[in-house]
Amino acid sequence: MREYRLGDIIDDYCVKCKQIMNHAIVSMLGPDPAKVRCRTCHSDHDYRREQAPPPKVDLRKQALFQEVLSKLEPGAGPALDGEPEEDKPKAAKAKAKKS
Repeated sequence: MREYRLGDIIDDYCVKCKQIMNHAIVSMLGPDPAKVRCRTCHSDHDYRREQAPPPKVDLRKQALFQEVLSKLEPGAGPALDGEPEEDKPKAAKAKAKKS
């Protein structure tokens, strides 16, 4: 592995550009780069070793949400068919008022 110095150009994942771009080393922590500056958008960030950050959506939460949605009955909630209240039959209006 090559020894890095301040100002060297290295490839890293840019959090703003969301791509692997050329970066300049702006700070070091021992022999390794600590902070880098993107040469395209000029944003500074921690050196990520060309690794994209994990997705923000937690896959476990998403799976649980889908499970809850699958258990819901389609007709259990309020009418979402887009039919306005005036167009419904009078019997349905009277039943809705009694409830």
